[in-house]
Amino acid sequence: MNKKTIWITGGSTGIGKALAIKFANEGWNVAISARREQLLEEISNKYENISSFPLDVTNKSNCNEVFNQIINKFQNIDICFFSTGTWDPKKEKDIDVEQIENVFKVNFFGTLNSIKAVEKYFKNKKDGTITIVSSIAGYRGLPNSTGYGPSKSALNNLAESLYFDFGRSNVRVCLVSPGFIKTPMTDKNDFKMPFLKTPEYAAEKIYDGLVNKNSFEIHFPKSLTMILKILSFLPNKIYFGLIGKLTKYQKK
Repeated sequence: MNKKTIWITGGSTGIGKALAIKFANEGWNVAISARREQLLEEISNKYENISSFPLDVTNKSNCNEVFNQIINKFQNIDICFFSTGTWDPKKEKDIDVEQIENVFKVNFFGTLNSIKAVEKYFKNKKDGTITIVSSIAGYRGLPNSTGYGPSKSALNNLAESLYFDFGRSNVRVCLVSPGFIKTPMTDKNDFKMPFLKTPEYAAEKIYDGLVNKNSFEIHFPKSLTMILKILSFLPNKIYFGLIGKLTKYQKK
């Protein structure tokens, strides 16, 4: 029996790395991509069934090239896990247009480039899973989030749209909305992060959601995400008041 294969972008650190190791330990072929080639090599040298495929997701032709390399090596991809992201909290407090453009270029268009690279393959195959990694920051607007939150909100909408488009070809589209996970990206945060979890915790939840369940959204930890989901349904006035108090935001 041929091993199943997963392709993970953002696989050099954080959730992507932890998920690569989880799937590898479960016997899958794992293709990991990111810009930092040395980190990818360190992981692939340590795990026999993890292979390195360096990639800049903002480069459309590079996405196509890497996808073809993976297909040539494994002949098959069962799951794609697109989790490339960037975040600079210091530049989110004001409207920094260049910064916001860069965030969208990586978070939204980088994910879109990756999906486009595999679109025909999955629609012709009529099987498989495309996973889009968003964030709880995409549920509703938050203070000091002029680029990151909007980019994740755009991914939420994209995932819902693609759910229908790929569903016609029997391809599952799955949205992953993590809470606060201790990664190099969240290490930049200068505020207390409630219910902070490890990348390994995230990997366990994602693996279970992708392999053992069939829901559209995988979100965790539930103790945080369910609160935010309830908040997202509140009328604007109540929502703004509660979030303002929780984040100590004051109107000038």
